Amino acid sequence: MQKTAAAVHDLSGFGKCSLTVILPVLSAAGIACSAVPTAVLSSHTGGLSGVYHQDFTQGVRAFTRQWSDLSLRFDALYTGYMSSPGQIAACEELVSSLRRRDTLFLADPALGDHGRLYQGISKETADAMLSFCRGADLILPNRTEAALLLGEELRDEMPERAEAALLLPRLAQLGPRRVVLTGVSFSQESIGAACYDAETGKIDFAAAPRVQGHFHGTGDLFGAALLAGLLCGRALPEAMQMSVHFVSRSIFRTWRAGTDPRFGVDFEEELPGLMRELRLL
Repeated sequence: MQKTAAAVHDLSGFGKCSLTVILPVLSAAGIACSAVPTAVLSSHTGGLSGVYHQDFTQGVRAFTRQWSDLSLRFDALYTGYMSSPGQIAACEELVSSLRRRDTLFLADPALGDHGRLYQGISKETADAMLSFCRGADLILPNRTEAALLLGEELRDEMPERAEAALLLPRLAQLGPRRVVLTGVSFSQESIGAACYDAETGKIDFAAAPRVQGHFHGTGDLFGAALLAGLLCGRALPEAMQMSVHFVSRSIFRTWRAGTDPRFGVDFEEELPGLMRELRLL
């Protein structure tokens, strides 16, 4: 039977991130993905000016009512950007309504990066996100978001392997049994991610060549590929390794083509490679 997922993220009309990358990646992996927009933006906010933003909190509640009436069932719920405590509360209602005993709940605490909160994110929103993430099966923070969840001072530094190994169990103690930390630095030449499973106490790492620069939307791309791997039956370390390499290839393709990194990465032509790794081709 075909796997299903609901993606609860913002929708940016321009700039490849959030739902505009999550939907094609999951669809390419053979997963039927339904979308719940938390906000509609003319573009993402990273380095682009004049952004139109429409909050969709009431829409989230309307989706919840109809989907609950339809008794919809999903194999996974994947949540991301939420702009206020009220919106997080609405998304909690959605998750509670749709979640079943065997539903995978993957939460990306999309709060900030590079030691700073994203535009429009308040401390109250960060606190509400911590409460939200406690109920997830798997969380997917970067270093900035890990610090926010743990109540630490924000730093514009990538964690190295040793620091990641210390952070992961502490993040799992918040509630989620599995954690993937993105943006882990292995050397001047390589970057990747680390994962932890509280059931086994095992920590795994995945690295790929580093391309200098900041490329928007890569966290969403990584999360979508990770979820695709998990729903296709891959263990967490394997799904993480596959996702790191997929994102790395997409970044390298973008760098080689000279695409403006603010616009997102050229991932589309890397989808066949991801499908081969998932043994779908």
